[in-house]
Amino acid sequence: MESISAADIYAVGIPVIIALIFFEALFSARKNLQLYNRADTNGTVGMLAGNILMGLAIQGLVLGFYFYLYQFRLFSINEALPLWAVWLATAVAIDFIFYWYHRSSHRIRFLWAVHMNHHSSTEMNFSVAFRQAWFGPVTKTPFFMLMPLAGFDPSITAVCAVALRLYGVFGHTQWIDKLGWLDAVFSTPTNHRVHHGSNPEYIDKNYGNFLIIWDRLFGTFATEKGPVTFGLVNNLGTNNPIKITFHLWGAMARDLRQARSVKEAIGYIAGPPDWKAKR
Repeated sequence: MESISAADIYAVGIPVIIALIFFEALFSARKNLQLYNRADTNGTVGMLAGNILMGLAIQGLVLGFYFYLYQFRLFSINEALPLWAVWLATAVAIDFIFYWYHRSSHRIRFLWAVHMNHHSSTEMNFSVAFRQAWFGPVTKTPFFMLMPLAGFDPSITAVCAVALRLYGVFGHTQWIDKLGWLDAVFSTPTNHRVHHGSNPEYIDKNYGNFLIIWDRLFGTFATEKGPVTFGLVNNLGTNNPIKITFHLWGAMARDLRQARSVKEAIGYIAGPPDWKAKR
């Protein structure tokens, strides 16, 4: 398993994802479900292009930083466990850290300003998984730098992360209904549809990417009990990737100019997305 690379994962995963999008779009057209909207999909393509460029610009630097930190690891996971267990432990650790990163991205305003981009689509289909935030690789780093420091090999972590990222595409669909006992353990489409809902009962729920057990353990789980309204509480009304990316940064800048104290300034940056100064 050590010889598996991220390129190998992409070589298998990308054709599967393309096939899923094709058949979902075909199914939607035949049943007249209107799961795909051209303007929304074009916005997703624009967000994906920017995300790819950002990844090419900094991904090597981030990986190099993780290898640098690995020198200071507290343990050597590779020496403590058999190889199969190393891969399993790495995948679980990534998913656990992602849960907290994802949860923080919904509850801390400057992180939400980045992550909100992913929720800006009012559609729910496999392509929406690629509407990723341009600065996501930057905001993830303070969370995932814990991996090499704890002793997880960055080369194995990188491959596991790619596999889990591609799995995350699976949750972005209305095509697949509930899956029985799998819904109790994994982040399946029914669970992830809840996460993308702007319905009051669905907001800030189901953060898990691969396992849904973290949400069950930490009180953020919700079951899909009715129709989901996809998008933001206050939708942006645009699919322009630049406007989507910088929308909340402009709002934060305006709020900071009106802040009357350091406490208010911190609240506007690090408070919840809906934080307002009490005056």
